[in-house]
Amino acid sequence: MMDGAIFDVDGTLLDSMPVWGEAGMRYLAGLGIKAAPGLSEILYPMSMSEGAMYLKETYRLKQTVREIGDGINRTIQDFYQNEVQAKKGVESFLKRLQREHIPAAAATSSDRCLIEAAFDRLGLSRYFVHIFTCTEIGKGKDEPDIYLAAARKLGSEVSRTWVFEDALYAARTARQAGFCVAAVYDRSAEGDKQKLKETANIYIKDFDMIMHAGV
Repeated sequence: MMDGAIFDVDGTLLDSMPVWGEAGMRYLAGLGIKAAPGLSEILYPMSMSEGAMYLKETYRLKQTVREIGDGINRTIQDFYQNEVQAKKGVESFLKRLQREHIPAAAATSSDRCLIEAAFDRLGLSRYFVHIFTCTEIGKGKDEPDIYLAAARKLGSEVSRTWVFEDALYAARTARQAGFCVAAVYDRSAEGDKQKLKETANIYIKDFDMIMHAGV
């Protein structure tokens, strides 16, 4: 019962969530500096400028805050261009949708350049009608706008469109807007597993499992 599919990217299609916590450590390593234990947890709630300031002051870096922020962004971009991998079963499932003439769109909170770089390298771009970003839509996933825009592009009714998400708040937004929701396991959302199961229509560990989930 699927006329269209909308996929979150980070943590759903791509195993990319760890880099957001590791970016500061990776940046320091590029300078030949070993990060202290727990750096990821310290930087996680900070904005980019706050995190850059913390690194400058803590590790006495000679670079300006802006240069540090730019360096961290380059570290993240390099990861998407050269390292990130698709999660288990992703391409097989996308091929299945393509065979069954079910159109797919991506809906991401990340910058377009990162996702396009990863999709192009992994050969996933051909499976998507369009990539939607929260920045371009003008609202985050606490509002349904990005999903509604994707459904319009796909030409599918909301009630017959599936949204694949790993984040609890995003899954709730899509479900409340009338979409069918498949929650996808990611290590970053381990603590929300039970609530995701309660929120979504189905919960899958990986995309190999979805072949047996009745979707």
